[in-house]
Amino acid sequence: AVGVCMTIGAQVEEHFGRATTEPEHLDDRKLSRFACYLVAMNGDPKKLGVARAQAYFAAIADEFQRAITCAEDVERVDVREQVSRHEIALNGVAQAHGVEQYAFFQDAGYRGLYNMSLKELKQYKGFDGSKSRPLLDFMGKRELAANLFRITETEARIKNSDVRGQAALERTARTVGGEVRQIMLRDGGQAPENLPLAPDIAKIEGDLKRTAKGLKAGDERDD
Repeated sequence: AVGVCMTIGAQVEEHFGRATTEPEHLDDRKLSRFACYLVAMNGDPKKLGVARAQAYFAAIADEFQRAITCAEDVERVDVREQVSRHEIALNGVAQAHGVEQYAFFQDAGYRGLYNMSLKELKQYKGFDGSKSRPLLDFMGKRELAANLFRITETEARIKNSDVRGQAALERTARTVGGEVRQIMLRDGGQAPENLPLAPDIAKIEGDLKRTAKGLKAGDERDD
């Protein structure tokens, strides 16, 4: 919940402020309505309290345009941010180990996971090639999580095996991508390239900002 708050540029201390200054209770937090909303949407709806909280926020959210009533939308924002951070980390590790053409190295990971290049994947999914936005911004939570796993495991494999050189690094990226693909096929029975596109992550972030603003107004009325 805190991660999502940071991603959309909301002030964490404003929504997850300290409840007291007493030394023995410094970890106690006073949550705003928006913080409660994020916690609830990231919770397990199988638990009665969480289900009731999600239903409550879904009902009152009509007051401020479109609400993010799907927990997966909220989780997507957090996972997408993690993908961005770990892509940068992988880029640094790959360069330190001898990558000269990062685009080819990156594409090798996609070929492993999807059995096709990124360009072919965009065409296969019907993603508008004129869009300047990355395809990752339109992936659902499961597909984003798969790419996050692929990226972090590729980084770990390179470090642990001390893989060096363009060709060897591309092979590693493709191998790890293929291993993640097999896990997805085994556990879900659906190839990642067949997973549907999701709403633009930028729109979800905008909706979250509007939701935060609307819930803050409720906090101020109560105060």
